[in-house]
Amino acid sequence: MTHTADNDGTRQAKEKIRQMRTLPLPLRWIPGAVTVALLLMTLDYLFNFGHLTFITGLETQFYYAVVALLLPLIYLLWPLTPAGQHRPIPWYDYLLSAVTLSVSGYFVINADSILERGWAFAAPDTALWVSYAWWLLIIEASRRAGGWPIAVIVTLFSLYPLVADVMPGPIQAFPSSLSETAMYHTMSTESIMGIPLQAFAGLVIGFLVFGVVLQKSGGGKFFINLAFALLGHVRGGPAKVSIFSSGLMGSMSGSVISNVLTTGVLSIPAMRRIGMNRSFAGGVEACASTGGVLMPPVMGATAFVMAMFLDVPYSAVVLAAIIPSILYFLGLFIQIDAYAARNDIKGLPTVELPSLWQTLKEGWYFIFVFALLVWMLLVMQREAVAPFYATALLLVLNQLSRHNRWGWKELGEALSGAAKLFAELIAILAGVGMLVGALSMTGLSGTIANDFIHLAGGSVPLLLIMGALTSFVLGIGMTVTAAYIFLAVALAPALIQGGGLDPMAVHLFILYWGMLSFITPPVALGAFAAATVAGARPMSTGLQAMRLGSVIYFIPFLFVLNPALIMQGEPLQIVLVFVQALAGIVLFASAMQGYLIGVGRLGHGAIQETAIRALVLISGLTLALPGGGMVPLSQVELLGISLAALVPAVLLARWSQRHRRDGSHEPSL
Repeated sequence: MTHTADNDGTRQAKEKIRQMRTLPLPLRWIPGAVTVALLLMTLDYLFNFGHLTFITGLETQFYYAVVALLLPLIYLLWPLTPAGQHRPIPWYDYLLSAVTLSVSGYFVINADSILERGWAFAAPDTALWVSYAWWLLIIEASRRAGGWPIAVIVTLFSLYPLVADVMPGPIQAFPSSLSETAMYHTMSTESIMGIPLQAFAGLVIGFLVFGVVLQKSGGGKFFINLAFALLGHVRGGPAKVSIFSSGLMGSMSGSVISNVLTTGVLSIPAMRRIGMNRSFAGGVEACASTGGVLMPPVMGATAFVMAMFLDVPYSAVVLAAIIPSILYFLGLFIQIDAYAARNDIKGLPTVELPSLWQTLKEGWYFIFVFALLVWMLLVMQREAVAPFYATALLLVLNQLSRHNRWGWKELGEALSGAAKLFAELIAILAGVGMLVGALSMTGLSGTIANDFIHLAGGSVPLLLIMGALTSFVLGIGMTVTAAYIFLAVALAPALIQGGGLDPMAVHLFILYWGMLSFITPPVALGAFAAATVAGARPMSTGLQAMRLGSVIYFIPFLFVLNPALIMQGEPLQIVLVFVQALAGIVLFASAMQGYLIGVGRLGHGAIQETAIRALVLISGLTLALPGGGMVPLSQVELLGISLAALVPAVLLARWSQRHRRDGSHEPSL
């Protein structure tokens, strides 16, 4: 592929959307130095080297040190308001950064006393005042990095224990004083130092580093070129390439918007060249990038947090996510193929495509490194150290390659880029940790669960619908990981206790519905980012993304109703349910675009086409729906309904095509 992404333009677009500013030249070494220090600490902690035991000897001390390194960067990189993005760093941000470092350092130094003397419940005055300062600094950092929605939610929930006794009945709880709340937030292992930050420090850092190194060493370009070499020539080829490249890179980064801006600069122009309109091209990229967060083996940071919440190996989360992600990307693939077939859109000319042999010759080692990572994750189950081994191997092989070899400049850019990712995520996770802490401190999570169960009146379908809507609303404007953490604490217990549902299925359910806002108007953050790259109207792109990704609205209900779709059950049952769901998704996706493989266009004329597409849609949904259990119909009955809708739809479509063909041959009067 001769068209390459403009890395500088992509980086600037990302920083514009993130509202991140550029450090003055004398300070540009700081993010890279922070990354080096963080990696040294993390490696010592995970591999038990024993060289930095004064920091890593105690778990909580290591967690405090991670925050102390990263949180000050927020005040240097993210301005107070968007208007300050291109202005020099003001004096108060330098001051806030220094205060954040000092306050966080206080907890690092006193980590032993916090644990041994129980400061989480009875702290000295100095520790108490430092706790107040840290509380405020984290809220402001979460606002700058994550936006107002996260900051408002974190602020309200972190203060909730103070007024829990005067709240309305359903959310009433035992209150705590300001000092008790501050101590609990900052010095217990249930709030800021809770599961979100523990997952980040113990698991996520390595994968973020691997993702950055993979992208900076040309891995993203290699996988895009590989996809173009394999699929670029088929009908709708560039859009199908987007599924492959954006899905893979999205799995590594865990950021929908960042992924859109990274891979979209290649895939969207290619889609435009073969005749796809701007909003459709943007919708495809938004859906593919959103699906990357759902795709094993990495799934961004969220899968690791989920594993800690469920207290299961990471490999269990990966296995559970395989079939749902296949169904989602299959639905997207079929819609793209149907759109291309219906509109007679070809692939790119072979002369414009990269050579498969040359692509593999230059980047074979990316596949080898990726295979090592998957092997260590799924077979050896060494998720904490796997990305570090994979990154080390990638760096060695990359330096032996003459095509992508790094110099000092590339190394500095990789270290600096990693620090910005770390800082952004730590600010959000520390803030969301206080939300988790407030629910834990007051016991409100159990109360919310009971209220949901009571409102649903014992109806599991109603409970699921309520859970889906709640997940969608709370996921608006929040990052995927932040939305999931909130929902895992506030909503998951209600679905598990009230519906008797499989815990893994429930957590995947809220993850899916919590991230739907990325492709659903009026929010549709992923689609709007893609619209920026495509030069399309945001709302039109959002509607296209919603249509293209429509299967994702139903998949969570399928695997909750039958956990065989998340690998829970006998092998034969899993295979049968999977095959049935595949066929149902193909029919559903075909109906959405009005074209069925082997049949052709589903009718001509508004009334006729609407009727035929509705029949195929019903056929697909009933075929994919698992029978028995909570579904009042058996599998045989659902299959009968599916066939009863599909057969007349196919016959009508055939008749319509024949009638139109015969009519076109009649002589005009």
